[in-house]
Amino acid sequence: MRTIWNAVMCLAISSLTPWLHADEGMWLYNDLPAKQLEQRYGFKPDAEWAKHLMLSSVRFNSGGSGSFVSSDGLVLTNHHVASDTLYKLSTPERNIAKDGFLAETWDAELKAPDLELNQLVEIIDVTDRVMAAVKESMSVEQAADARRAIMAEIEAESLKQTGLRSDVVTLYGGAKYHLYRYKKYTDVRLVFAPEAAIAFFGGDADNFEYPRYCLDMTLMRVYEDGKPAKLEHYLRWADAPISDSELVFVSGHPGRTQRIFTVDALRYLRDHRLPFTLDLIRRKEILTQQFGLNSDEARRRGQDDLFGIQNSRKAYTGMIGGLQDPRIMADKVLRETQLRDAVKALPDGSAMLKAWDDIAQLQQDRVKILRSVTSFRSRLYEIASTLQLMSVEDAKPSPERLREFRDSDRESLLQDLLSDAPIYSDLEIVKLADELARLTEQRGGEDPLVVSVLAGVSPQDRAAQLVNGTKLADPAYRKQLVDGGAEAIKASKDPLLELARIMEPPYRLVRTEQERIDEAERQAYAKITSAKVKVEGTGTYPDATFTLRLAFGTVKGYEQDGQKIAPWTTLDGAFDHEAAHGGAADYALPKSWREAKDRIDAKVPFNFVCTADIIGGNSGSPVVNRAGELVGLIFDGNIQSLTGDYVYSDTQARAVAVAGSGIKAALRDVYKAPKLAESLGR
Repeated sequence: MRTIWNAVMCLAISSLTPWLHADEGMWLYNDLPAKQLEQRYGFKPDAEWAKHLMLSSVRFNSGGSGSFVSSDGLVLTNHHVASDTLYKLSTPERNIAKDGFLAETWDAELKAPDLELNQLVEIIDVTDRVMAAVKESMSVEQAADARRAIMAEIEAESLKQTGLRSDVVTLYGGAKYHLYRYKKYTDVRLVFAPEAAIAFFGGDADNFEYPRYCLDMTLMRVYEDGKPAKLEHYLRWADAPISDSELVFVSGHPGRTQRIFTVDALRYLRDHRLPFTLDLIRRKEILTQQFGLNSDEARRRGQDDLFGIQNSRKAYTGMIGGLQDPRIMADKVLRETQLRDAVKALPDGSAMLKAWDDIAQLQQDRVKILRSVTSFRSRLYEIASTLQLMSVEDAKPSPERLREFRDSDRESLLQDLLSDAPIYSDLEIVKLADELARLTEQRGGEDPLVVSVLAGVSPQDRAAQLVNGTKLADPAYRKQLVDGGAEAIKASKDPLLELARIMEPPYRLVRTEQERIDEAERQAYAKITSAKVKVEGTGTYPDATFTLRLAFGTVKGYEQDGQKIAPWTTLDGAFDHEAAHGGAADYALPKSWREAKDRIDAKVPFNFVCTADIIGGNSGSPVVNRAGELVGLIFDGNIQSLTGDYVYSDTQARAVAVAGSGIKAALRDVYKAPKLAESLGR
């Protein structure tokens, strides 16, 4: 294995391909675009700047990003990134997710039940070792097994050597493999969260829109050995507010992009995958809304799910809208045609072109398994399925297991599996009943699997039987099964475990086919990447993989519907926004803000936009200036940015952030927490 940290220290200079737009790129920390930054912005970050920003950034295992913002362990992220924890800490008597929370002392900070934060500390190139394990003579299935085994071996060796979480990450569609080593923080405590009314001001209607007026932020703290962690690397807070055209950087964990995808792969998404996903999301949205109408408590229990569903619905609507735009697809077709024509002229071009044909065929294979229902979206069923799979996978050598059951992932798996977060049986029944109904719709009521699953009753009655009859909601019972190992799990007559046993064969069948397709695509995209390098040269960035990346851009407004949109809003604009909407439900400011109106410095920047290249997963990412000081917190993209999965544009697409100056002003003037405000960046 060859360490890449020296490459980070040298900030490898990347040349640009003709296809990159001005501020495009989710750049690897070991291959930053130093040449572009120097030529375009006259800024050349040194090695210490990059190392400090990398070590100040964190990843949330619940999905999202964050940053260390004080020497005593404070972590800044979004309210919506922290919402999973906020809902788990809420009760009918104290609704933290809705009403907010402020810990006056360290002793009052609330421990998250199952949250894990990851700090990236090292990157190692393991491409040669992974590639050497996969032979030309291997079938696709053999190649997948060999690749899985060597990746597991590398991760296990790294864990044993360092004690750090170790993940082998596939980059450039399979052309490169890097080992990411993370320090884990599992004692994470809630310090501050604003009310949901201001964190998500404007509700679903304003989501992915701009201008915005949201305090979408939360502060947590990491602990070590029962005490607040002492941190060397954390972000200082900028004294000056953001300015127009200012160069800024976003350090976060973009979830997934498909910019390497061929036209045929995009057509599959446009015509099959995204419509299917949107239909499912709309179904779940109606289901969850109806559940919430039963009572205020039901609304509270389902609110976190509903927020995530509605957020996904709007995001996927933007994605499919982009792919349904003939201009975007025409641009993709043109780029691919030009690349393929150039590849055709290469000495080995004919062999390389076959990769595009292989991917086209694989999309037909994806269509065949797209609608397969092989597991159920229910927390209790997820637990049952995990235990059942564990009982089988643990009997295998670690490299041969499904990835989530490898030894290197065991600690994180158990933290989730044994979480004491509340599980609500009424919500579980509703969710599981709908999933059983979906299975029946997909396969037909007389299908043998459906007959076995329903056991002679309706989906609603069966779900009630399963949820009311299981003991898996009890963390102590789950721990008993885990400690007892495969024998205890197999001996259990728990009805949900018995259901998981019934569903295991179809689940494994589809997962095996999915892994075959993924491996075949991985090999094809590796060839396409190699072809692109021969034609266009090096210096591109890989698609997002929920690993740490650096993006950059400028604070910049845009035009929409003939109107100029200013790059930032101000605190007083929130009151104007409320008035313009008549104080309707989602536009009603919380009492704390109304009472503080005369104390607030009205012209302090609240939210702002920039041209940095972001995507889902970047939520909670810090925005820093040239000095590496925090100036903002990413919480959204505007509606025009939602095609970013496939293509970047800076014409109108913008990343949306909470201004650092607005965060401090709110803590000081609205929430009367001056000590907390002043501790930021110190």
